[in-house]
Amino acid sequence: MKKIILLLIWLFIIKQAFAQKADSTVIADSASLQNVTVNAFETKTKWKDVAATVSILNKKDLQRFDVNSMLSAMNTVAGVRMEERSPGSYRLSVRGSLLRSPFGVRDVKIYLDGVPFTDATGNTYLNLIDPNQLQSAEIIKGPSSSIYGANTGGVVLLSSLNNIGDKKNRFDASLNGGSYGMFNEQAGWQTQEKTFSSSLQQSYMQSDGFRKQTAMHKDVIKWNGRFNINASQSLSFIAFYTDLYYQTPGGLTQAQMDADPTQARLASGSIPGAQTQHAAVTNKTGFIAATLTSNIGKNFTNITSFVIDHTGFTNPTFTSYEHRSEWNYNARTSFGYKYKKNDFILHATGGVEIGYNVAHINDYGNRAGVQDTVQYKDLTQLTQYFIFAQVSINAGRRWLFQVGGSNNATYYWFNRLTDLISKYPQTRSAGPLITPRISALYQLTNSVSIYASASEGFSTPTLAEIRPTNGTYYPFLQPEYGWNYEAGIKGALLKSDLEFNASVYYFALKQAIVSRTDSAGVQYFVNAGSTKQNGAEIWFKAHLIHNNMYTVASLDIWNSFSYQPYRFTNYTVGTNNYSGNKLTGVPTYINVSGVDINTKNAFYGSIIFNATSSIPLDDANSAFAKRYYLLQVKVGKYFKIHTCKLNTYFGIDNLLNEVYSLGNDINAAGKRYFNPAPKRNFFIGARLTF
Repeated sequence: MKKIILLLIWLFIIKQAFAQKADSTVIADSASLQNVTVNAFETKTKWKDVAATVSILNKKDLQRFDVNSMLSAMNTVAGVRMEERSPGSYRLSVRGSLLRSPFGVRDVKIYLDGVPFTDATGNTYLNLIDPNQLQSAEIIKGPSSSIYGANTGGVVLLSSLNNIGDKKNRFDASLNGGSYGMFNEQAGWQTQEKTFSSSLQQSYMQSDGFRKQTAMHKDVIKWNGRFNINASQSLSFIAFYTDLYYQTPGGLTQAQMDADPTQARLASGSIPGAQTQHAAVTNKTGFIAATLTSNIGKNFTNITSFVIDHTGFTNPTFTSYEHRSEWNYNARTSFGYKYKKNDFILHATGGVEIGYNVAHINDYGNRAGVQDTVQYKDLTQLTQYFIFAQVSINAGRRWLFQVGGSNNATYYWFNRLTDLISKYPQTRSAGPLITPRISALYQLTNSVSIYASASEGFSTPTLAEIRPTNGTYYPFLQPEYGWNYEAGIKGALLKSDLEFNASVYYFALKQAIVSRTDSAGVQYFVNAGSTKQNGAEIWFKAHLIHNNMYTVASLDIWNSFSYQPYRFTNYTVGTNNYSGNKLTGVPTYINVSGVDINTKNAFYGSIIFNATSSIPLDDANSAFAKRYYLLQVKVGKYFKIHTCKLNTYFGIDNLLNEVYSLGNDINAAGKRYFNPAPKRNFFIGARLTF
């Protein structure tokens, strides 16, 4: 509470200092997507000319509502669902389900500033990133193995690089706080010279959480640097260190959530509750990457990146106390060739990406939050690589054809150091497997295009799936794979005042990996036959007003709709046949609508309304999470004096005060499916830039 009071005093003082001198309007960027160049499939072309469904979140979109989390921004994208089981614990799916993700981010390949952020095991610690430090996100939907390797759930390209224009230095700082003890501060300094640019960012966040056993805190320090070696070469760096701690409350039954959604998981039989066991996660990760970009002659380019990161991971759970030390190494090199003559353009790309992960995993008993006797000590090594090639051809002014493919392989090495009887180490491999992609785009007009694609995706079991937290090794878990067929139309009408993208797709997945739960409540994974994941997505944004001479200087309305009637097509567990059932964890539809407004005197506001249908919680479809409606509102005002800018804002989350779960535990033992989200809550903050 003291932090909130200090924050309000700080905002009042700054507002008084600025209010008398605010002499200009600052309108948030609302540039048309028609002018945005995207990096998807390394083509660096306009959004409307990419023969795939690609969604863009710019800085304004990422901070439309909650500046401390990507959750709200990601959930405005059709086909994307991000969940939060508790503060700091996130899950992400792109046109897929969360069958494989009881926690964490899997089956979605993520890159940060062009370098691999997903580790060699297929896992991504997305919660290590501070969203305040991001400039944009590109979401590529559908399998993209042809150029990005193992994935069936799409690719996310995050960018934290920021061009500060003709300024030599820029400083920024922000404070915000809100309900349940939430407090965040951030500071940054950016400098730019002719041959050198640097961005140093620091942030701290803490929260007590809505439920018991949901406190968290996170420290992040991050540096981006870029050196222009000469006219044809540049060297860029990323380095960050994150110290993250968050408590894990565990799931509740429907009756428990209805009675008291703030409680943590209670004791069950011989298994103590979350508070007794001090269930939590500590993640301390250091990450460093370097990228050399070279223009070789007139037509050739090369981009080569190297990544090294280390994670120290501690996780006392209901039944164990785990320590992990993970070293991860990634390298990627990509050569590009471009030839142009009149209306004919050929762009060829080829390269290789390789990742290596070595992990020491020690499991102990958990005696009321204290490390007890040794259960297992394991050493694992995983190597994953793929070779990729792609050719894009612009034939005339209207046709674009793209053909690509990759050859992928994964190697596992597992040694149980505490088992002197069984035969260890054990090895296995997946692949090599060739995954092709072919697509075509035709420009109906200068601003509207139609496109179609066919692509194969595959995803190997992650380390956390072949060796889950119950300590059992599952060497026979197989990769999942399948073909995706897609067609769509996108572009702009009415002089770009109406932007849109509509698509339909059919994805047949075989050997789908799904999570199950043992009697102790610990997840493990099995292959579940096949699924049919066909659907449709519609997104539009209408720029109704955009004129600084009007009282309402800009007014945008937008809508994202996802229709996902996914089904199991061949899935039998023992004597139970789940074929034809709805896919676990997937709502049939999600509709998100929004309004963004800016006024001439620098006030602004956003309204987001999310309607999500019921969600099946187990493979038998015997339990469902109820549909919910989420209303979010944010208002603010910009002030400016000389070269300083101040952005103050206030927001309310879950204005309708819904009781709902934003991170369900699917196939949960004891029907403990629900992780209740906060009820009506607020936040307030300010950002100063000079």
